[in-house]
Amino acid sequence: MTKPCPPPDPNPKPPRLKAPPGAVDTHFHIFGPEATYPFIPERRFTPPDATVASYLKMHRTLGLTRAVLVQPSMYGTDNRRQLDAAREMHMMDIPTRAIVVVPPAITDNEFQELWSRGARGVRFNPSQPGGLPLEALERFSERLSALGWHIQLMMTPDQLVALAPRLAKLACPIVVDHIGDVRSSGGIEQPAFQALLGLLREGNCWIKLSAGYHHSDQDPPYAETIPLVHTLVRERPDRLFWGSDWPHANHWGRMPNSTELFDLLLDWVPDEDTRNRILVDNPVKFYGF
Repeated sequence: MTKPCPPPDPNPKPPRLKAPPGAVDTHFHIFGPEATYPFIPERRFTPPDATVASYLKMHRTLGLTRAVLVQPSMYGTDNRRQLDAAREMHMMDIPTRAIVVVPPAITDNEFQELWSRGARGVRFNPSQPGGLPLEALERFSERLSALGWHIQLMMTPDQLVALAPRLAKLACPIVVDHIGDVRSSGGIEQPAFQALLGLLREGNCWIKLSAGYHHSDQDPPYAETIPLVHTLVRERPDRLFWGSDWPHANHWGRMPNSTELFDLLLDWVPDEDTRNRILVDNPVKFYGF
């Protein structure tokens, strides 16, 4: 039995940042109930129940329009919870896409079925059990390129450094979760951040600006993260997305109000036109909304 994670703050505050029309949350998860959607036994943490209704309370408070669900590690290749949530949200007129985790032997017909249910990418998460092995990166990138899909990666900084040469050569686009989990205290010259910059400059790479608590030991508003994000914005504002990472599972520090993570964009991306590009234009084009 893994230790249960603390739940998110159930009362999102009204944001200071006014969301532009069409804004997209490109990274969140729905969990539970466990009796219906069981977790894999080898998981490293147990998230709280996090329902569509609870998520939508936050989504609406922030003034968001569209959404991208991401398959979390503790469900392995059982994508039912996220795909069912995507269907629920579509029924409420919220355009929704999904990122899935698939078995190595998946067929093209199974990919087509997942596409029809809103899936657009395959997630590799080498830091957690229950997913595709890194040995499958190149093979899957060829298949996904032909299908019009992308690979999404959740990595540690050390994994980012080690994998960067391979990632730069993949045939399909890649999306890096949570700024590569690079620690802000290491500054912009640290090897992991330089590897991320190299992918952003030269490869077919997009980056999610999300989960400030992954990069900082500070409490919100995570001021030490600002120089890293400013550097990314200067390099390729057309290759950046924003994600809430709701319900902030596996975070054991002071739980942020989700609105604090959205308002952080005022410091991360002070220019309104660039911010709107990150919230609307980039994800709408990339995910095919």
